[in-house]
Amino acid sequence: MTATGPLDGVRVLDLTSNVMGPFASLHLADMGADVWKIESGGGDTIRRVGPARNVGMSSNFLHLNRNKRSIVLDLKSDGGVSVLRRMITDADVLLYSMRPRAMRSLGFSYDEVREINPRIVYVGALGFGQSGPYADRPAYDDLIQAASGMAALQNRKVGHPEFVATPIADRVVGISTAMAVSAALYHRNVTGEGQEVQVPMFETFTQLILGDHLWGHSFDPPIGDWGYARTMNPDRRPYETQDGRYVAVSIYIDKHWRSFFQVAGRPELADHRNFLDVDARAENMPELLHLLSEIFATRPADEWLADLAAADIPAIETNTPAAALDDPHLRRTGFSFVEEHPSEGRINSLGIPQTWSACSPAVRHPAPRLGEHSVQILRKVGVSETEIATLLASGAVTDEFGQCDVVSAQ
Repeated sequence: MTATGPLDGVRVLDLTSNVMGPFASLHLADMGADVWKIESGGGDTIRRVGPARNVGMSSNFLHLNRNKRSIVLDLKSDGGVSVLRRMITDADVLLYSMRPRAMRSLGFSYDEVREINPRIVYVGALGFGQSGPYADRPAYDDLIQAASGMAALQNRKVGHPEFVATPIADRVVGISTAMAVSAALYHRNVTGEGQEVQVPMFETFTQLILGDHLWGHSFDPPIGDWGYARTMNPDRRPYETQDGRYVAVSIYIDKHWRSFFQVAGRPELADHRNFLDVDARAENMPELLHLLSEIFATRPADEWLADLAAADIPAIETNTPAAALDDPHLRRTGFSFVEEHPSEGRINSLGIPQTWSACSPAVRHPAPRLGEHSVQILRKVGVSETEIATLLASGAVTDEFGQCDVVSAQ
């Protein structure tokens, strides 16, 4: 891999699986960290989620695990444990997503890891904060959406509790975890001090939800209901146009509303007492949003988009995920591109959203096959060829072929 990015030189041992942890380590890998993905013999569960050309290389896995290297370790074997201890010696970060008691049972609690490497940043992407009664419960995205209040918010929009159509809790908490790792690395670089960091999924995602939706319950005692009414209104959605396409529009300030009513051919509404200013619109938001759905149905999408742009009113056509991939803006900025994967062929890849004037991150390497880098990593941590052969023969370590000829791997 070509070294590049602000985290160049940082080595991350990634013991996470599924979505939340791998999304965190994806950000670290994209920023230049050398992420060693430590997998069990069956591989990360996400390897089998989504369509695939080859077993274990699903669409979801490909998007979550680029810029990483894969090693397969049996951490229930003495050989696998020994290898991980050697890897910890020179690592900067150990990232895990299993429950802490599982890490303790493997012999890799923070206290045990700190004995090997006191400078390590030891980060758990956990389900729940460890001081509460849910500490040892399993956590998945749907459960956290339900417990945080997200599903109940959808109740007021669609008439029943409902999950958002993406694992949003996994993704948001993954980003928060990557931020925590980066901040802990900065602290270590300033002080020389490693530390343990825990990022609980329930608390982290609930912070996201309640910041908007505590509403009147922000006060004790409450001075109103919970829920940000505008965002829960069922008419707050992309609007269907005359030709069956959908347009999303964001009209906030008085100037925008006056301009919109002109564009819509309804200038008299600008002075209507229900829509005259921000307070009147807030009080009559259900009526206003329903009116928008009626207005947009009167003209085709292209006409709306052109007239709204001319009036400087924020609007955009609604994409499907497939259409977003071909959005002209995303193609021009290089965010979406076709990549040739060494085993999976041509795949549509997603770029790194930020631009940097220095130490620019880069897509350096596609998602790895299971155990693709096992032997390479063993050599990197100083394991001899004889030891490598013994580890492979015992099954403590597995490469992408199950067991390889060590000499041919050189």
